[in-house]
Formats: sequence, structure tokens, C-alpha cells
Amino acid sequence: MEEYKPAAAMVVTQCIYAALALWSKAAFTGGMSPLVFVVYRQAVATVVLVPVVVAANRKKMKEMTTDLGVAGFVLVFVASLVGATANQCLYYQGVHLGSSSMATAMTNLIPAITFVMAASVGLEKVEVRRPRSLAKIFGTAVCVGGAMAMAFFKGPKLLGGLLALLHSPAPGSQWVTGALFLVGSSSCWSLWLILQVPICKSYVEPLALSAWMCLLSTLQSALLVSFLQPDPNAWRIRSLFELSCCLFSGVFGSGVTFYLQSWCISVRGPLYSAMFNPLCTVVTTVFAATVLREELHVGSLLGAIAVIAGLYVVLWGKAGDGGRRGRETEHTDDLEKTMTRSDSMLDAGNGIAEPLLPADGDLTEK
Repeated sequence: MEEYKPAAAMVVTQCIYAALALWSKAAFTGGMSPLVFVVYRQAVATVVLVPVVVAANRKKMKEMTTDLGVAGFVLVFVASLVGATANQCLYYQGVHLGSSSMATAMTNLIPAITFVMAASVGLEKVEVRRPRSLAKIFGTAVCVGGAMAMAFFKGPKLLGGLLALLHSPAPGSQWVTGALFLVGSSSCWSLWLILQVPICKSYVEPLALSAWMCLLSTLQSALLVSFLQPDPNAWRIRSLFELSCCLFSGVFGSGVTFYLQSWCISVRGPLYSAMFNPLCTVVTTVFAATVLREELHVGSLLGAIAVIAGLYVVLWGKAGDGGRRGRETEHTDDLEKTMTRSDSMLDAGNGIAEPLLPADGDLTEK
């Protein structure tokens, strides 16, 4: 039974993410503000994490607060702004304007976007003669193509017949805007992963760092909402359903999934964890159609399939990087340690994100 525990943990994790996407979509449909929801989620996660951090690090609390320094605090603040505040605000706005199934599918773009960002700043070395590098390039192109199909080719209803493809209406502006928000959310999370390289050199305690990020994100998102939605009524929780959604997102969507995912990564590695990401898309799509009565469209389905296929191609390209240990440098070691920590950190973002940073240009598989 021991060998099945990591798989069971990841299945439970992806089911929690799917439940959160569906639950939040239902809450937004009922009138709850996505931006206010972000504040409440981060606040609940902070309340859950801070006592755990204090209890686990009671003897070294002073060192943990003073060793960060001004430069380290600035980096953590920026990472919180990008990877938690902006990421979640864009994600839940995308859920509100689009659909929960599209939102979970779009998060599979993160490894491909991270690969592009890392390559553009020299953290990922692309060798066009190597099949693994070509796989990452091809997988990235397939992911981007799938995302564009989901955004701009909504297509006819899935049950309306494939012949309607030739006369499918153009997607509404709200649908396109939601898709663009979700792409922006994935880009923010990818940038957050890049920022982990300098951050983890300044701060090495992942649980405490997660608590700092949740706290800062709560303050940042609260300030943002006060400007964008000055109406005090927007902060009202109108029902037990909305309150339960906020509590679930903070306790299970952040706390429980953090523990399960970090444990799984510690025993099987980040690529194993990333392989389960599409399960969330499948579960969300099925329940969105049956419970929330979301309409499935041909373009959205084809785009989601392309994004998931591209994800696995990129992961296959990353899986072959473990054989290049002989050429690793000190810079490589820093990146590997960084990605180990960032993989096991709290999901301050939308919840479905596996890093893709390099070791000597490529990340060594754990």
C-alpha cells in the first residue's frame, strides 16, 4: 500500500483543486466578488499557517524575522504581489468571466510559460540538436496553440453536432477576456517561479516564507479591493455557502494541499506531481457540466486537449534532464535547491503549478 500513497495524495489534491474551482464559480455566479474572495482566501490561509509556523519554529522565531533583511523582504513582497495577489485576482476573474473547466485547463500552461521565461533570461539553455529540447519547444507551441483555441474559438456546443463547426459563432468578449485573464494568471505564477531563485538565497524556510507571502498578499489584495470596489457592501458574505467557500479555499485549498503536495514531491519528485495536473481539468469539466450546467464547446474541448498534450510533451522533455549531472555548476545547484523549495511551498496561487526551471539550463529531476 505504501507505493500507492503518493498517487492517492495527488488524486486527493487535484480533487480539492477541482472542488475549489467549481465552488468559487458557483459563489461568483451568486454575486460574490472574485476580488473580495481572494482577500478572504488569503486571510484564512494566513490564520491557518501562522500558528503552525510559530509552533514549528518556536526556538528560532527571532532569527527567522531578522535574517530576511531589507533586500529579502522586498523580494518576498514583490513575489507576493506577483505570485499571490495578481495571480489569484486574475485567476478568479477568469473563472468568473469564463468557466471553471477553462480555468483549470489554462493552468497547465504554466510549465510551458516558465520554460519561455527561463530561456529568455538565460536560466534555461535550449539546444536545438537535442530531442528533449525540441520536445520542450514543440510542447510549448502546442500549449500556446491550445490556449488560443480556447480563447478565440469557443465553437458550437459539444452536443450540438460537429457539423456546426463550419458555422460556429465567434466567442463573446466576456469569454475572451476571461481566457486572457487566465493566461495572465499563469504568466504571473511562472514569473513567481523565476523569482524563487534569488528569494531562496535570502530565505530558506519554505513554510515560514509561505506564511509571509499569504500575510503580505492579504494586505495587498485588501488594498487593491478598496480602490477597485469602494462599496462596503462588496465585503458582505451573504450566505453560509459563500462563507464555507472562503473557509474551504483557505484551509483545504491552501493548507491541506500544501502538505499533500510537498510530501508527494519529497518522495517522488516534482515531475511526478505535475503529471496529475490534468486530472483536475477532467474532474472539473465533468462536474461543471453535470452540476453547474456549464455548456461544453468543441473549441474549448479541443483547446484543453492540446494544452494537456503539450504539458506532457514538455514534461517528457524535462524528464530527460536528469542524465546531465556531470556538467552542473554552482549556479545549477542553486537552481536545483530553489526549485525543490518552490515546489514544496504553499500554493499561494491558483493551486495547480509545477515549476520548470533549469539545471545547467535544465532542471534535474528529483
